[in-house]
Parts: sequence; C-alpha cells; structure tokens
Amino acid sequence: MWDDAFPSFLIGLREGLEAGLIVSILVATLVRAEARSRLPQVWTGVLAAIAVAMSFGAVLTFTAASMPQTAQEAFGGTLSVIAVAFVTAMVFWMRRSARSLSGELREKVTGALAMGSGVLILTSFLAVGREGLETALFLWTTARAAGESAGPLTGAGIGLVLAAGLCWGLYRRVLKINLTKFFTATGAVLIVIAAGVLGYGLRDLQEGGVLPGKTAYAVDLASSVDAGSWYSTLIQGVLNLTPTMTWLQVVAYVAYLVVVMTLFVRGVRTTAPKPAKERPAAEPKAERPERRRPVWVVPAAVVAVPAVIAGLVVALARPKPAGDQTVAVSETECGKGFTAPKPGRQTFQMQNTGGKTSEVYLIDPSTSAVYGEIEGLAPGTTRDLVATVAGGTYAWRCVPTDGKAVTSKSVTVTGGGAAKPVVPVSEQDLAAPLKAYKAYVNQGLTALVGQTRALADDIQGNHLDQARTDWLTAHRTYSSLGAAYGTFEDFDKKINGRADGLPDGVQDKDFAGFHRIEYGLWHGQSAKDLTGPAQQLVTDATGLQKAFPGQDFDPGDLPLRAHEILENTLQFELTGDTDEGSGTNLATAEANLAGTRELLTVLKPLLTTRAPRVLPTVDADIARVQKLLDAAHDGDRWTGVDQLAPADRQRLNGATGQLLEDLAPIPDLLEIRKSA
Repeated sequence: MWDDAFPSFLIGLREGLEAGLIVSILVATLVRAEARSRLPQVWTGVLAAIAVAMSFGAVLTFTAASMPQTAQEAFGGTLSVIAVAFVTAMVFWMRRSARSLSGELREKVTGALAMGSGVLILTSFLAVGREGLETALFLWTTARAAGESAGPLTGAGIGLVLAAGLCWGLYRRVLKINLTKFFTATGAVLIVIAAGVLGYGLRDLQEGGVLPGKTAYAVDLASSVDAGSWYSTLIQGVLNLTPTMTWLQVVAYVAYLVVVMTLFVRGVRTTAPKPAKERPAAEPKAERPERRRPVWVVPAAVVAVPAVIAGLVVALARPKPAGDQTVAVSETECGKGFTAPKPGRQTFQMQNTGGKTSEVYLIDPSTSAVYGEIEGLAPGTTRDLVATVAGGTYAWRCVPTDGKAVTSKSVTVTGGGAAKPVVPVSEQDLAAPLKAYKAYVNQGLTALVGQTRALADDIQGNHLDQARTDWLTAHRTYSSLGAAYGTFEDFDKKINGRADGLPDGVQDKDFAGFHRIEYGLWHGQSAKDLTGPAQQLVTDATGLQKAFPGQDFDPGDLPLRAHEILENTLQFELTGDTDEGSGTNLATAEANLAGTRELLTVLKPLLTTRAPRVLPTVDADIARVQKLLDAAHDGDRWTGVDQLAPADRQRLNGATGQLLEDLAPIPDLLEIRKSA
C-alpha cells in the first residue's frame, strides 16, 4: 500500500507543515502581543478552513460518482490537470516566500488585531484555506489514480500527523529545521509526482473522449513488465507511470518535467534577497467591549455552513429519480408506485421489498424489448436504474430467483422523440448459431488432429525445417477456434499452455503443447528432445476431438467471445508476449481474426435485427486489420512483432483497438435475459 500512500504522504507532510507553520506564526504573534484572549478567533478561522477543504473533497467525490463513466473520466482528468497547476504554483510560491513568510504574516495579524475579531478570523481562514483546498484537490486526484486502495488516505493522514508534530516542536523551539532546504527538496520531488499526475489526467481526458489519441501508444511494455510486481506497483503508485502510455502522455510528462524542473532549479540557485528586518509589533488598540455570546456558536457555524453548502451541491448534482418515484419489487408484485415518467434520461429507485433476489427490467410490454435493467437486486436493497424514456409504452418485469416473472401494469409516455431498446435474446435464439459454430469447431479439430500427426512425423523423422512449417499450420488452426476456449476445459492448457507461472519456466516438466514444441524448434533442440512433446500433443488433440461433442458449451459464451478473442490478441499476440522464438505472433493474430470473423458470421442473423449498423462498421475494421497483417508477411515468412517499424506497430495496435471498441456492444446486445 506504501506505493499508493507515498505521494499523498508527501503532499500531506508538506502542505500540513506549510499550514502548520502559518498557524504557529499566527499564535506566536498573538502571544507576543499579549492578546491570548484572541486565540479562539484564530482557531475558529483555522477550523473554517479545514471544514471548507473537507466539504470541497466531499463535493468532488460524490458529484463524480453520479456521472456516467465517460463523464467521470473527463471530470477527473480536468481536475488532475488543475491540481498539477495548483501544486506547481504552490511549489514556486513557497520556494520564493519561505524566508519572508513570518514577517508578512505578523504584519497581517497586527493589522487584524486593530480591526476586530471578524478580521482576525478571516485572516487566519485565508492564510490556511488556500493550503487546505490545494491539499483536498491533489489528494482527490491521487486517490482516484489509486482506485480502491486506501493508501492515499493513509499516507495523507500520516503526513498530516507528522507535520503537526513538527510544527509543535518548532513552536516550542525543540526542533530546528532549515525550512528553505526542506521546501526545496520536497518541491523537487513533488514536481516529479505532479508530472505523473498530469500524464494520468491526460489519459483520463482521452478515455473521456475530450482528447484524441487514446490508442496511439508511444510506450507498450505490457509484454515485458509484470504489472503486479513490487517494482512496477511502486513506480505506478508513486510516479503514475504505467507500462502502456500514449504519445500525449509521454510528451506532456517529459515537457512538464524538463521545463518546470529547469525553472525550479534555476530559481533555487538564484541568491534570494535578505528579508527585511521585522518591524516591531504595533501596540494593539484598546478593544471595545463586545456583546458576550456562547463560545461555541461561531466555531459550530463555520463547520456547519460549508457542510450544508456541500450537501446542497451534491444533492443538486446527483441525477434526480424520475418524478421522485421509488418503484417496489417483490416475488408477487412488480412496479408498485410506477407512474408515467417524463421523457428524457431518468433515474428510477428500485427497492426490493420481497425475500428473493430479482432481475429487474424496464420493457416495452408489446415486444419485451429492454430499456434498462438491474441484475441481482438483493432483498431489502435499493439501487438506481437509469434509462432514457421517450414516447411509447413502458412496464416493469421482475424475475425473482427460482420464481416466475411478474410484469407490472403498462404506462404510456407521449412526446420526447424515440428511445432504442434492446430486443432480448433467449437460449433458443442462440441455439442455431451455437449449432453452426459447433460444426465449425468439430471441422477444425478434425483438421488439427491430422496436422499435429504430420508435425509429430516430421520431428520423428528429424525433418525439423518441415516441422517448423507444419507447426505454424497446426497452431493457426487451433488459434482460429477462439470462441470455444472456455469449453475445452483442461485441454486448452495442455495444448496451448504457456511457461508463465511454472517454477522452472520453459525448462519445467509441465511445460507442454504448441509453445513447448515452438521453444524447442527455434532454440536448437534435437528431434529426440521433441519427440515426446510432439506425441503428447497428438494425444491431447485427439482427446479434445473426442471430448468436445459432450462438453458443455454455454450459448451465452458466443456473444462474449466476439470481444474477448481480440482482447486477448491485443494483450498477448500483439505484444509478443506468447512468442517462444518463432516470431509468428502476427500469424496467430490473423488466425484469431479469422475465428472472430467466423463467430460474427453465425451471429449475423441476431445482430442485423437488433443493431444493423454494427456489422458493417465491424467488417470495415476487420478489413483494416487484415490489410495491416497482410503487409507483415511474405508467404510463410512473418515479421516478428518486435521487428515491426514503430509506425506500423502503432497502426496495427490502433486498428485492433478500434475494432475492439466497435465489438464491445455485442455482448450486451446478445446477452441472455431472464423472462420467466
């Protein structure tokens, strides 16, 4: 967790020490002026600044959580860039002002003493408030980058506690710290961290569609860097550098670091003018007698007012339920409290008042087409269902676990244009595509058995050059059966398993199948060494051919695989991660593309009636990827992924990424939804 905690620890320590020094100077000035009775006014201003900072953090958190995913990315990215700007300004300000900070604050406090309690509260509030808002914004961005990790809050808490202890020690003159050197050193580190936050923020803006180039990768080390290793986690957590970064991220990171660090270091080397001698504190004017009020009134107000304002902002920012409707769900009654909503994007509060978990759908009762859904609504819980409502007829359908479907009364909405529901798919609808794809797999497995036998014969006869050719033919046949991988059970590991995770890697006794033979053929192993693995591959391929007709092929897997096959291709083949020496990962990628094309062929009747524009777009994407793959080989000679020109590799990754985006809606369009 420390990797996520360190950036927040540093910002908490630095900002906490900065704010703490300001408070210490304010308190010391009042004590020296023999105005201890005014100390509660300083603490009231400090308390108000803390309340505003915490309320600001709450507004950021809860308003972002209520946004759609793309809007969250854009919102978070924008605030990350703003946070970098604030932190950069703070670093330079403190470097410039550290020597004269004490004198300036004492002058302000002296003036405030003469002008009354309200001005003193405002002075301390403004002195601390800026640091509080900067801290809240920067901590929010680092916490968001860390995802669900508790590290940022833990680190910030430790940093703030340590800063408070240091400030107390400085105030009591127990500690002596060269604050100029401290702020210079932490400033340099914060500039490095801010560069990473800037890159992360720009990536969010790309994911949110605000900036282009989200698939234009300048750095792609996913195949050579273990993202789960301690060193990778540390670098990602502290510096926000990831194994895969776009050109925009890299250019912005380098430019920010070079420019800002150069200016910072140049400013440090410049000899700062000596601070002017502090003026003696002016004698405070005699205070007018004030009307006595309870001491708790002002502190309570300065905490309550920001909290109330933050609550109102969050409440106004969150989407409102449609007509303030709470719709009840149970085993016997569905849609209680449902009335005709207004047209537009609406949020319904679905409350399960029954005793069973239920699937909930907003449907067109005439066609059962689905406008919105909630899966697994547990008893006694309430969740929001967001749907776009237009002119038409609507009803709720609730399908409790192990129970019968219940449909509510229908309501009619007038006006508001048109909404596009998803026509539900049943197992029966997928029966014909599944049968056709099974026939394709059976045919492929028959070819695979013959091809692996030819490969084994080549090796046994010591014809290793021919074996390399036949190995690629057989491996491409197997790779083209992508949608059935989840059905093959243990056979897939035996036939196409990788050395990753094995204790002895490629030398491990359990390393088998295509990649074991590939390693041997392209690393100079003898026919004698490879005869056993080749014969075992024939045995496993034959076993799979016999077992497949009886294996459980979930029809719901077909729509899922339309996206997953090429998702794995982008992760493994196009990074070179599965290459054991043959340099034929692009040939495997082409086989995966062929498998995807076959899968879309069997799903075409269902897709054309539900989303007629999807297939033409996907077909164009596939043709683009195929053209790039065609350029990467000459006959049976394929260019290795690591030998591709950077521009060619970038185009291939970008085209595959675009294809994945256009394939992404298919699993939702063809998801099997319960209706009874």
